[in-house]
Amino acid sequence: MKFIKTIAPYIAIATVVVLVRTFIITPVIVSGTSMDYTLKDGEILLLKKYDKTYERFDIVVFDYGNSKLVKRIIGLPGETLEYKNGVLYINGKVVEDPFASKTYDFKLSDLNIEIIPEGYYFVMGDNRNNSSDSRIIGPIKKENINGSTSFSLWPFGSIE
Repeated sequence: MKFIKTIAPYIAIATVVVLVRTFIITPVIVSGTSMDYTLKDGEILLLKKYDKTYERFDIVVFDYGNSKLVKRIIGLPGETLEYKNGVLYINGKVVEDPFASKTYDFKLSDLNIEIIPEGYYFVMGDNRNNSSDSRIIGPIKKENINGSTSFSLWPFGSIE
């Protein structure tokens, strides 16, 4: 009985840690340069798994194949999207994209779609010329998004 009383607090702590990492927050490491200059390779982010509402320009982590990718949401479900001469157009209107590096011309019809389907998001890396993103892999299903992030654990305070 004494053994059980001794290990019970450790089991409780381990259970809480597992539940928090599974359902609330977890660290994620940026891999690659597709989010330069906002995020750097090796940067450690805190991923919010509990918030499943996503807005334009949120940074999200999603599953793609056997990898977890970090990108920025550019287009929302039901929208049209186009980059022309480095300018972002959503539903035919100019939207300022303060995070983008030079972006080559692109429109959804290049992917054989006219609008972003319901339940999907169009994501891009901030380093647009060095990013495998929705321009290549297509829109991302909401169910494949693990969560969003706006906090860097290391280095501190690097996300703007």
